[in-house]
Amino acid sequence: METNLTPQAGRILDCAQALIAAGGYNGFSYADISAQVGITKASIHHHFPKKSDLVLTLVRRYRAAGAEGMAALAANGMGPRACLEAYIGWWAACIRDGTMPICICAMLAAETPALPADVAEEVRLHFTGLSAWLEGVLAKGASSRAFRLHGGPAAEAQALMATVHGAMISARAYGDPAIFDAVAGPLVERLAAPHPQKPAPGRKT
Repeated sequence: METNLTPQAGRILDCAQALIAAGGYNGFSYADISAQVGITKASIHHHFPKKSDLVLTLVRRYRAAGAEGMAALAANGMGPRACLEAYIGWWAACIRDGTMPICICAMLAAETPALPADVAEEVRLHFTGLSAWLEGVLAKGASSRAFRLHGGPAAEAQALMATVHGAMISARAYGDPAIFDAVAGPLVERLAAPHPQKPAPGRKT
């Protein structure tokens, strides 16, 4: 995570994150940040000369925070099921209380063709890192028989990630956080379905 940011730069980034969550890359300007943070546009340019510099720094900070959160789950010794429940539960809480109504990288990904190349690459790295973590959790769960996967861990990770992000979009479209819970909530339970029992020798099925 960026460690050399001034408090004012941090406030600028916090404001930009909320504005991107609300309207994407093209949905805000430095004038919006100036009005909300209470500083001049010149001050914003001092910290982030270009809008792409601002968003690039923001996505890097966002990725680093996510990596720290995932590392913390491992450090706490949480098993595969608990890790996935924590991941989905965190998003459910953020959407419910409005602190993070949607993943900003999901918002930015929808604008990929129009994003500066370095910002688009950083957004891709977010999804690459998240899918790799999910793949590792799913593979561990499958090997310990905590999960029953219907495909390989990589494919299952992509499907889970797409479902969680799709649930965010549906919750926003309907204006109802409960939609996220309804779509994403059962995911872990489905993965944790018990393995079918093999019939006893000589027993007809």
